[in-house]
Amino acid sequence: MNEERECCNNKTKERSEQEYKDLLHRLNRIEGQVRGIKRMVEHDAYCTDILVQVAAVNAALNSFNRVLLSNHIKTCVIQDIKEGREETVEELLATLQKLMK
Repeated sequence: MNEERECCNNKTKERSEQEYKDLLHRLNRIEGQVRGIKRMVEHDAYCTDILVQVAAVNAALNSFNRVLLSNHIKTCVIQDIKEGREETVEELLATLQKLMK
């Protein structure tokens, strides 16, 4: 479970048991919310009711991003800087640019 996992850029991150459980719990909740929205569409729910649920999913995804980013900075970024890999700061800035679009 705590094994290193492949990522889109071939870097990996070993997470603590607690971080892993927290992230998966958040994603499972979001997945359930999205399934709920799908059911609302399938059952012809009123547009504003669906929009409110979509806003809730967006807020949950933003919260997930904040937690993941915070963990990333506290672990990966700090460790890389301590080890002299200052290019990590540029990578972080590029990531923040993408998140702020």
